[in-house]
Amino acid sequence: MSSFPSRAFDDEMMEIALRMAERGLGATAPNPSVGAVIADEATGELISRARTADKGRPHAETTAIATAGERARGATIYVTLEPCSHYGQTGPCADAIVTAGLKRAVVAIEDPDPRVAGRGLDRLRQAGIEVVRGVGASRARWLTRGHVVRITERRPLVTLKLAVDEKGDIARGSGTAPVWVTGERARAHGMLLRSEFDAILVGSATVRDDDPELTCRLPGLIGRSPVRIVLSRSLDLSPRAKLFQSAAKVPVWLMTAGDADSGRKSAIAAGGTDIVDVGVVGNTLWLPSIMEALVARGITRLLVEGGPAIWRSFAAASLVDEIVLYMAGNPTDLDAQNTLSRWLGPLGMTAVERRTIGTDTMWRLRRLADKADKA
Repeated sequence: MSSFPSRAFDDEMMEIALRMAERGLGATAPNPSVGAVIADEATGELISRARTADKGRPHAETTAIATAGERARGATIYVTLEPCSHYGQTGPCADAIVTAGLKRAVVAIEDPDPRVAGRGLDRLRQAGIEVVRGVGASRARWLTRGHVVRITERRPLVTLKLAVDEKGDIARGSGTAPVWVTGERARAHGMLLRSEFDAILVGSATVRDDDPELTCRLPGLIGRSPVRIVLSRSLDLSPRAKLFQSAAKVPVWLMTAGDADSGRKSAIAAGGTDIVDVGVVGNTLWLPSIMEALVARGITRLLVEGGPAIWRSFAAASLVDEIVLYMAGNPTDLDAQNTLSRWLGPLGMTAVERRTIGTDTMWRLRRLADKADKA
């Protein structure tokens, strides 16, 4: 292979780094999931790869460097987010790259964190390391969007998940179990989706109607079940709900008003549920206060599963970054559009994926930040 780096090789290695970052979604909060690859473009060898570890430490760059050892010297590192330049629980990743003797760094996007914000790249340049920016930037922006909006908007990334029948209707449970409107494979896909988020949120009506568990009940994924969040102003909920009874195994946060009934708070908290008081406007829990509480607790990616009143409140507040719609059967794109308009109102979102899952259909729509995100 040529001794000169090629854009094709850079693209290939960054693609691997992006896939590594995807594997960590939902597992690395409060830090973003970052992917790193060390490779030798002269020989075409992929020397090491890593992602941010669970709970956010160690970082991807330091793990990739440790795995590579002396083979990192003179090689190129590919990173999905600018290496940190500040001292936290560990030393700066930018310094680790310099010390390892890497000669080139290909970085997808800069980190908006004011503690970094270009300083990591400056540190590399000052050490004589060639820095290339922008490779894989579109996907990297989406993968790190939770991290970005946590800093710039004081909220997590928000994905709404809807499941409806072929007519666009939702099902109401009996109070003891949910009523399924999609097939087994679509439901399994929905559980896999949960594993990519730090927290999952529902309203009190969903808890009363469906008594859901809201876990990732797939082999090997129960440990990736997100924090479960319930919003309830009135606390008209049974302490014996499955969520509250399993709070010792998978965390549950009940967000309510400070003046809500203290006896009901205590009854629910007795099973291990964490009670979080948030602000109220009129007689409604205030979404900006909820978002601030989530950010303060390290949540960067939030999956909102319902019900309809919760969906509409997030949509009306322009807090939705992504929608995942599961629809029974094989409906048309127009059917999906009409369903979303019916439940959420007008949306400025772009469809980025349509997929058949078993006997059902899934759409994914996103609010794209700029034209580059459509790439």
